Amino acid sequence: MPPWEDFGTEGGLFRRLRTECAADWRAYTWHAFCRRLSDGSLSLVAFQNFLIQDYLFLIQFARAQALAVFKAEGLEAMREKTASIQAILAETTLHLTYCAEWGVPEATVRGTAESAETVSYTRYVIDRGLAGDILDLEVALAPCTVGYGEVALRILADPARKVQGNPYQGWIDAYAGEEYQKLARAAAARIDALGESHGGQARFPMLAATFGEAARLEQRFWQQGLDAAAA
Repeated sequence: MPPWEDFGTEGGLFRRLRTECAADWRAYTWHAFCRRLSDGSLSLVAFQNFLIQDYLFLIQFARAQALAVFKAEGLEAMREKTASIQAILAETTLHLTYCAEWGVPEATVRGTAESAETVSYTRYVIDRGLAGDILDLEVALAPCTVGYGEVALRILADPARKVQGNPYQGWIDAYAGEEYQKLARAAAARIDALGESHGGQARFPMLAATFGEAARLEQRFWQQGLDAAAA
């Protein structure tokens, strides 16, 4: 089994969702944007566009995690989600520094409007959380958290990967690193646990629809960077 297929447990909800949505999932986790990150050929314009929209995404992602606190199934889950919010808010500050290192000053980042792709993805996640319970929300969130972990593992195994002189190696290292991989695996395990406690089997068709749509929205999030470079 490739390492990127090892998230979640055999027979668990996460792997079932990934299998059910295999085509959309692969189109997201091995998008042309990701392949160009791997071989170092991604244009700077595409990456800068991604960095700006990713910052704006993080703000909405924190709001979705705040909703997860409200929807959480117990006190321990509330504590974990509160810690996630704090980590994301800290990441937004670090992200501004990272953007500056790539030639995008803070004023430019803060002054940029959310793209249609960013709005559609983040509000879809929040909408699923408002309309459903904690399992609906976590299934909508999982493609982002687990998917980036899978992208990094796919890059590490890519025969076309460029290591020496790859300008995006720092980004790859961050998501391939032990800390993020642990986070991604915890997110998949949480989906499996909630699947057991919140009737995932009976709700599978709707959950799969949510998971698949989130994967498609992730594809569009990557694509907007390539489109910006081509404009």
